[in-house]
Amino acid sequence: MSERTATVTRDTKETRITVAIDLDGQGQLSGESGVHFLDHMLDQVARHGLIDIDMQVSGDLHIDAHHTVEDLGITLGQAFAGAIGDKRGIYRYGHAYVPLDEALSRVVIDFSGRSGLFMNVEFTRAVLGQMDTQLFQEFFQGFVNHAGVTLHIDNLKGFNAHHQAETIFKAFGRALRMAAAEDPRMTGRMPSTKGSL
Repeated sequence: MSERTATVTRDTKETRITVAIDLDGQGQLSGESGVHFLDHMLDQVARHGLIDIDMQVSGDLHIDAHHTVEDLGITLGQAFAGAIGDKRGIYRYGHAYVPLDEALSRVVIDFSGRSGLFMNVEFTRAVLGQMDTQLFQEFFQGFVNHAGVTLHIDNLKGFNAHHQAETIFKAFGRALRMAAAEDPRMTGRMPSTKGSL
């Protein structure tokens, strides 16, 4: 199995973020963003995606969490693009349904090279911990724009906002794991009739 890792640093006047990932890891998250609920969600992505994520984050949280959350999504997306490489030999598509008690979410991803976020979620609370639930959209938008993926996120049911978020991030991790996995029948081949992605 080839090494599929990447380290990316994003340094702006608002944030300084370094993310290192290993797509074939053990599912470990290390580091903190300063937005504790987001850290809890990223731990779900790492665990269920079997992706090692190490992050070093410094942001202008004295203003609010917006820049930190968005820029972490951007940096994570850049790291994924680097670790995936030219996409030869991967499954390309991934999907997952994940329940948590009354909540159920579906996430579908395509490493298409075309950035698109289609998110249908109505959170039942405006804030989880110290995190505005509107910022989840910003996180995923930053991710898809820089990972070059098409991402569909649908919360199909749920009234507990924590459960809604957790099912989304668990399903995101599972879908990433499926799409990024190396397909033994596609070794060295591009998963597209176009010949490139």
